[in-house]
Amino acid sequence: MDLGISGRTALVLGGGGGLGSAIALGLAREGVKVAVADIDQAALDRACDAVKAAGSETLAIQWDLADLSVIEANVARIEASLGPVDILVNNTGGPPPTPASGQSSDLWAKHFQAMVLSVIALTDRVLPGMRERKWGRIITSTSSGVVSPIPNLGISNALRLSLVGWSKTLAREVGSHGITSNIILPGRIATDRIRFLDEQKAKREGRSVDAVTQESTGSIPLGRYGRPDEYADAVAFLASERAAYLTGSVIRVDGGLIASI
Repeated sequence: MDLGISGRTALVLGGGGGLGSAIALGLAREGVKVAVADIDQAALDRACDAVKAAGSETLAIQWDLADLSVIEANVARIEASLGPVDILVNNTGGPPPTPASGQSSDLWAKHFQAMVLSVIALTDRVLPGMRERKWGRIITSTSSGVVSPIPNLGISNALRLSLVGWSKTLAREVGSHGITSNIILPGRIATDRIRFLDEQKAKREGRSVDAVTQESTGSIPLGRYGRPDEYADAVAFLASERAAYLTGSVIRVDGGLIASI
């Protein structure tokens, strides 16, 4: 299937991580020029090397999403190097595991700025160009916790859910301009983040990591964790011409994990 996005320009946030780097590579394989943003320079370099190996143009930007003051300069760099952003993949890192109660207001504010305000401010920066060109894709990666809250991920459950309401509202505002806005959420995808969460759960419960992983995969109808490239394929479809009539939606890539309809 020709996704119809060759030559477009994408910005992938958190592009050095497991999901982000897979998304960047998946878009590159479709001929998309990819700006990769991440705070980890080494991970950023690895992701951009993979994009180049796939034959696509790329730009590496070391970016602390909590610093809203750098948005204008960073987007201007992308526009000068690769062209205006057509596809924005909002993929932010997760906060530490915590209960919902008993967390300081400073901790809530810190992660709200990095996970929510950064996404909103960056999207607002690229939307005028998308409106002018009558084409755009806003894809925001969240978590299965927005549908079925995950124990001991109180901050993540709450803040990522706020992005769902924002994305749905945005979809109605920009649809007439040929812009779509969708949420995509991973279930248990085999990344370093999931490994870390499994290790933390094993430590809290005095069990082995293997036992926790086996229990987790046992709750997934497909019987395994997903692969990052499988998640990236879903993102690439949402970014494509083939998904032009798909907006305001929440797409689950979870192997059937979430039990609710």
